Amino acid sequence: MNKKRLSSLLLIIGLIISTILIFDLCFPSLNLGKIKLKYKIIVWSMTIVLFIYYIKNYLKPQLAPSVLNSEKDNSRNNNKPDTSFKDVAGLEEIKEELQETIDFINNPSKYKKMGAKIPKGILFYGPPGTGKTLLAKAVAGETCSTFLYASGSEFVEKYVGVGAKRVRTLFEKAKKDAPTIIFIDEIDAIGTKRNMESNNEKDQTLNQLLVEMDGFNTDDTVVIIGATNRLDLLDEALLRPGRFDRHIYIGNPNMKAREQILKVHTKNKPLDRTVNIKNIAKKTHGLSGADLANIANEAAIIAVRKNKNKISIEDFDAAIERVLAGLEVKNPTVLLKEKKTVSIHEAGHAVVSKILETDMVQKISIVPRGHALGYVLKFPDEDRYLLTKQELMNKISALLAGRAAEQLIFNEITTGAKDDLDKATHIAKEMVCSYGMSPLGQMSLDEYHIKYSYDIIRDEIKKILDTGYKNALEILKENKNVLNHIANILLEKETINFDELEEIFNLYKKPMDYAT
Repeated sequence: MNKKRLSSLLLIIGLIISTILIFDLCFPSLNLGKIKLKYKIIVWSMTIVLFIYYIKNYLKPQLAPSVLNSEKDNSRNNNKPDTSFKDVAGLEEIKEELQETIDFINNPSKYKKMGAKIPKGILFYGPPGTGKTLLAKAVAGETCSTFLYASGSEFVEKYVGVGAKRVRTLFEKAKKDAPTIIFIDEIDAIGTKRNMESNNEKDQTLNQLLVEMDGFNTDDTVVIIGATNRLDLLDEALLRPGRFDRHIYIGNPNMKAREQILKVHTKNKPLDRTVNIKNIAKKTHGLSGADLANIANEAAIIAVRKNKNKISIEDFDAAIERVLAGLEVKNPTVLLKEKKTVSIHEAGHAVVSKILETDMVQKISIVPRGHALGYVLKFPDEDRYLLTKQELMNKISALLAGRAAEQLIFNEITTGAKDDLDKATHIAKEMVCSYGMSPLGQMSLDEYHIKYSYDIIRDEIKKILDTGYKNALEILKENKNVLNHIANILLEKETINFDELEEIFNLYKKPMDYAT
């Protein structure tokens, strides 16, 4: 029994006995007169002492959160990580960019001779899971600096002054332990643009951060690194030179980088001879470093589940499906009619994607995963950074091909195209509002213009989607035999891989070249 519970129990017992003795003293009816007065006084005194002790230690009124009373040091906030650039794979250009900062921290004298000043802040921005935190740790490791980690949400409190106090405490500690790398993750939580409707406490916290970044002593080697995936939300005062001097975009890795990342995450795993890291990198286009680490870990778990000694390529394929498509539903209760509809739907996606050459179709399946009753795994055969208007139209046609197939075969449509419609509408909206690929002209529209020109924009989006749907329907009509063939095999085997799809298409002659 802990100290608090014991003292509470003794206090309760003392209060009960004291109450009984007082009641007997006033109304003698319990025959307790034999107890001497001095013993009664001892019991009352002990009860009063216990009551005062309890009030003093456990019922302290707190008008502000405990953080105002004491700021506890967290072990994660004061360490020198052993992470280095050797642990960071696939970000060679960014590592090269950071070498100057590292050299400045390690050899400040040669830069000071030239009158150069160390960059006060570096801002990493880009999609989540791309290695921003790892890079910050690596910079601290390369320079043997103290690494102080803080999340933007840690500075946000409803009590006025708490966030600003935490910022001051963080920077005081950084100056004391210099050289120091301060890393603020999700900095958009405190660094959002200020306006008349913004939170007063948030503004105070941001103002304190701006003051601290301006007030660095030149003798203190302190670098602040921020990370966000919403650069557009940050206040202009935070982004100006002198605060965050360098803005570095960290995007999803290309094929070569994915290969290097996969090698890092599989170096301690027993791989079968069938595993080709380069082929896995090709299949994982558009995935982040965190996704790749998850795939490597899932492959190992699947291999253990199958009581295998080594991880095979089949385990990696299953892991990719698990990460991209979701958890496989065991013993699904799908009606035969629905199964036929799903097979036609997925076959439609595969036929149009194959003929228009939008992406390489790796696998077609009608095995339910997550919320989907079926799926088509497809990846581009190479990394692409620019897409033409026609290529975007082809992507829309491929997305709407599932619904078009349902319309063609069953003369009816279902709710199964919800996700396809979301993706197709997003592409069409970007074509109209961001890329200037519509009759509205060469313009990019922001949220303000979209709000007040909604009807015009909606009509243009609808025209693009109708054109894509019509194109998909025409392709499927011309290739109805291939569509039915694929759907029948799916009903029989539930899955079709890349090689099997190639064999099916080789049985039929393509009537027209729609890719041009």
